[in-house]
Amino acid sequence: MTATATAPAAPQGTSAPQTPPLPEARPETLGLSRPRLQVLSEAFEREIDKGTVPGVTVLVARRGQIGWFEALGRQSPTSAAPMARDSIFRVFSMTKPIVSVGIMALVEDGHLLLSDAVAKFIPEFADQKVGVVSAGKLELVPPRRPMTVQDLLRHTSGLTYEHQGDGPVHKLYQESRVRSRKITNAEHAALVASLPLVCHPGDEFNYSRSTDVLGRIIEVVSGQSLGTFLTERILAPLQMAETGFATSEAKANRLAEPFAADPWTRDKVALFNMLEQPVMESGGGGLVSTTMDYARFCLMLRNGGTLDGNRIIGRKTLELMASDHLGPHVVTNGTLLSPGHGFGLGFAVRREAGIAPFPGSVGQYFWSGIAGTFFWIDPKEDLFAVFMSQGPGQRDYTRTLVRDLVYAAVD
Repeated sequence: MTATATAPAAPQGTSAPQTPPLPEARPETLGLSRPRLQVLSEAFEREIDKGTVPGVTVLVARRGQIGWFEALGRQSPTSAAPMARDSIFRVFSMTKPIVSVGIMALVEDGHLLLSDAVAKFIPEFADQKVGVVSAGKLELVPPRRPMTVQDLLRHTSGLTYEHQGDGPVHKLYQESRVRSRKITNAEHAALVASLPLVCHPGDEFNYSRSTDVLGRIIEVVSGQSLGTFLTERILAPLQMAETGFATSEAKANRLAEPFAADPWTRDKVALFNMLEQPVMESGGGGLVSTTMDYARFCLMLRNGGTLDGNRIIGRKTLELMASDHLGPHVVTNGTLLSPGHGFGLGFAVRREAGIAPFPGSVGQYFWSGIAGTFFWIDPKEDLFAVFMSQGPGQRDYTRTLVRDLVYAAVD
């Protein structure tokens, strides 16, 4: 069986992480079944032994306290170092909820409205056209209405990701420098604005580079770099000391890494270097973090926008964010939203108790990262969980597995 590391000391050569821990309690005092949580850990130990992922961390909290926090397997397939509670992960799209909270903080400050046109802050978007395929050719037509900040938050902007399809617009994304970490946020936004939209704003949910554009709006409105703004308004008040767009060389022995080749497809796996400071601070997927750091963000959300006396976002603003903003009229493209789910302002939202092939509660909200990280908040059960791994090809499987096993432990 794979060894379990539940409370490791700081690795040799580094100081202990600065992020303060959250309160822990025996699971049975929180309405969690210890035997079922042990089954959760054993299930992931089996997956690690099978070579599904090198290692994982699983944190389950209820009523504001941690009831289970395990680090399982190895931190990297090329090292004997065990996975640790303070291992550092690329959280990719789990950057999006943090940036979305940042935008909503500016809304609360009166600097912008959700109904504001994106072109108000980034003029290049004023001339963007919609790409329509007609008789096998791409034609450009004016959008029926301007793209708004709300569209960016709920991914109804008409923007896309290069890997979300193979149509002519997706191919233009693929042929551009849009994936480069060596361009500025301003250059990236202008580049995205130069490409056609895949649909008219408001018509469809298309997972996209929308949150990268939100990151640029934060820079324009605040006059700060995205990293500086996030640190001052969210990360530092929450004492998320290990979260940023890169980490230091002194922490190199704490980096979680994937297999070099996907264990199921044998395709090469290439993720960005966490020690390299990028020029572009990607609001859609650039942050690195630890399990405890992200748990502090989750606890703030669970608390209605506050932690340790610091209010990050208002309760009613957060309530708006965690509500469905798609409704029945918006076409949902892709497979990212499971049946019975919608999307709010930065989070997926569960709309139905059934339909989806995994348990949960109406009103829970969540998101994940392409490398295998995942979190959710369940207000009905007063529960949140953070799951970390670096297994991109296994992310759908591990997300469903951890949900099944955590909910089986809820008494």
